[in-house]
Amino acid sequence: MWKKSEPEVVRSQPTPAAPPPSASVARTPVVQARDRAVFGSTISVRGDVMGEEDLLIEGRVEGKIELRHNSITVGKNGHIKADIYGKAIIVEGTVEGNLFGEEQLVIRNCGTVRGNIIAPRVALEDGCNFKGSIDMSPKDKSPVVVAQDKSVIGPKVI
Repeated sequence: MWKKSEPEVVRSQPTPAAPPPSASVARTPVVQARDRAVFGSTISVRGDVMGEEDLLIEGRVEGKIELRHNSITVGKNGHIKADIYGKAIIVEGTVEGNLFGEEQLVIRNCGTVRGNIIAPRVALEDGCNFKGSIDMSPKDKSPVVVAQDKSVIGPKVI
């Protein structure tokens, strides 16, 4: 009869490096393929959400969402009652609150928004549901004086 006398040492095998992504893979212009945090459909949050990474929300959030340097995606199952501050915001679910996009805001055809939008670039897909106002003004609103020879002199000081 065989008897194991010494414990076996398990040696870790090096894992092969993942191949680089193919150049032919289509990417959306708003969200690049990078790691992001996910609130699943069974997650419910009451309060403020802040952080420094991209976020996908499939659950419920009530409060304020502030990820000013990252993208925020409200998934098809997401239900938000909050103001949202983000670099790029994509809405596929339901949002009740104001949206503040640093670069871009997109409401997909399955998205519903009840609130105001402030972003330099806004896209409302055909079929989306939106009620509110849209402000696409640039951040810098300093008036510029133009001389008679049509050259720019600088901001007007009052």
